Amino acid sequence: MRTLFIYPEFPKTFWSYEKILDLINRKVLLPPLGLVTVAALMPQSWEMKLVDRNVREVLEEEWAWAELVVISGMIVQKADMAVQIAKAKEKGIPVAVGGPFASSTPDAPELDLVDFKVLDEGEITLPLFIEALESGAQQGRFSSEGVKPDVTGTPVPRFDLLELGAYSEMSVQFSRGCPFQCEFCDIIVLYGRKPRTKNPEQLVAELQALYDLGWRRSVFLVDDNFIGNKRNVKLLLPLLKQWQIDRGYPFSFATEASVDLASDDDLMQMMVESGFESVFLGIETPDEASLATAGKLQNTRSSLDESVNKITSYGLRVMAGFIIGFDGEKQGAGQRIVDFVTRTGIPHAMMGMLQALPNTALWHRLEKEERLIQETGAAKGVNQTNLLNFIPTRPIQEIANEYVDAFAALYEPNAYIDRVYSYFLKLPPQKHKQFLIPENRHPAKSIDPVDLRALATVVWRQGFKRDTRFRFWRALGGMAIHNPKRFRGFISILAHNEHFHEYRAIVRREIQAQLAGLPPEPPAKPATAERQLQPA
Repeated sequence: MRTLFIYPEFPKTFWSYEKILDLINRKVLLPPLGLVTVAALMPQSWEMKLVDRNVREVLEEEWAWAELVVISGMIVQKADMAVQIAKAKEKGIPVAVGGPFASSTPDAPELDLVDFKVLDEGEITLPLFIEALESGAQQGRFSSEGVKPDVTGTPVPRFDLLELGAYSEMSVQFSRGCPFQCEFCDIIVLYGRKPRTKNPEQLVAELQALYDLGWRRSVFLVDDNFIGNKRNVKLLLPLLKQWQIDRGYPFSFATEASVDLASDDDLMQMMVESGFESVFLGIETPDEASLATAGKLQNTRSSLDESVNKITSYGLRVMAGFIIGFDGEKQGAGQRIVDFVTRTGIPHAMMGMLQALPNTALWHRLEKEERLIQETGAAKGVNQTNLLNFIPTRPIQEIANEYVDAFAALYEPNAYIDRVYSYFLKLPPQKHKQFLIPENRHPAKSIDPVDLRALATVVWRQGFKRDTRFRFWRALGGMAIHNPKRFRGFISILAHNEHFHEYRAIVRREIQAQLAGLPPEPPAKPATAERQLQPA
C-alpha cells in the first residue's frame, strides 16, 4: 500500500519563528512526531512518503503515487487539514485521519469527507484500521473506547521519512498523560491522568536512531509533563547521561514540566547533567484565585517566583505559558503577568486568552452554563490571535485590550533585551559550552557559515539599525565579561527578538480586527454560585 502522510500547515503562532528560522536556513521548529510514530506502527512492507506542509507543498507526482492518504493534526491546523482532505478526495484517494483534532472532535465539519477516522492512540486503533482496510472496508471509525495503550511496545518512529534539514529541533516522547486535573487542559482528556512511560532503553534507541541519521542539534521531549512519573524519569536520566557522555554530548534537550520540578533538587541536577537546557512551565497566572478556579492547585503550593528562580539556579532556562480570562479574574490581570515575567526574567513567556477546548471540564461546565459562544460548536484551538470562545465573567473587550497591551509590553524590543540579559546573568555557567566555541569541537570547525550570517544579521539589526543599539551592546559586553559560557545561548535568545518584533504587531492587529467585528457586548454572565463561593 503506497501511503502518503500529510501534516497540515500551521497558522502563524507564538512558536512559528519564521524570522529566526530563516536566519539559520531552517523551515520549521519541530517535526510531526505523531505521524512518524504512526508510520512506525503501520505494516513496514508498505511504501511510505511524508510531506510536512509547513516545509513544502505536496507534489503532483506524490498525489499520483499515493493509494492512501493519512493526515493528522491539531485543532489550529484544521483549516489546512480540510483543504488537503478535499484535494485527496478530488483525486479519488481514500483518506484516513487521526490525531488530537480528530480524536477530540470526530464529527467536526472539516472531517466530513474523510473515509476512515482513526481516533485516540494509534497503538490500539491502527491495528483495527489496518485489519478493516485489508478486508476491503471503504469506510470506518475506530476508537479505543477509553482504553490507554502500554507505550513500552511503541516502535522507534520513522525519522527517516522526515526532511531533517528543514527542522530546527527534533522531537521524541517519553511519556503520555498528566497526574493533575487542570479544568482547561485537554491532555488528560486525550491521554489520561496516569502517566505512562516508555522504557529508558526505548527512548535511548530513538535518540540513537536520530544520531545515526546525522542529527546533532536540539531535541525536544514533547511530554506534556515530563516529570509526571518522577520514578521512571529518574530511571531514564542516568542512562541518558551516559549515552550523552559516550558521544560527546551531541544533543541538548528541552521539555515541559509542572512547577513542582522546583521541589526536587536531585531531579533538576540529573536533568542538567543529562544535557537538558530548558523547560517549559505552565504557570498560567500569578493570581492564586484564578489558579484555584482553574483547578491548577499544584501552582499554589509554593511561591511561583521562588520556583522559577530555583529551577533557573540549576541551569535550566525557564520558558512559561500564561493565560488571561479566567472566571472571577480581577481587572489588571495582564499587567500582573507582565510584572511577574519582568520580576523573574523569564525570556519566553507565551501568553494567550483562555480557550474552552472540546470535552475538557471547562468545556462541559461552560456548555451547561450556556456560555460557549462559537457558532458551530467547534473549538478554535490555542493560538495567540484568538479571542475567548465563551462569555467570560468580565467584558471580552476589557480582557482583550489587557492581553494585547501585556503582550506588547512583554515583547517591546528594549524590554526584551533587558529581561533576557538579567535572566542570563542569573544562569550558572554552562558546562559543555564556552564563549563561542563548544568544548568538544575543533576551533577551525566551530563556526558554521549559516550561524555566522545569522549572527551578523542580528548584530546589524539590533546593534546598529534599531533604537535597541545601546542596550544590545551593553548586554553583549556584560555577558562576555560576567557569564561567557552562556554567551552562545544568550545570542540565540536575543535573536528571537526578530520574531517578536513582528509578531507583537500581528497580535495587536488581529485581535483588534476581531473586536471590531463583534456585536454589542451582552452583560457578562456571572459564574455559578458554587464558583463564586470558592476561596480567593
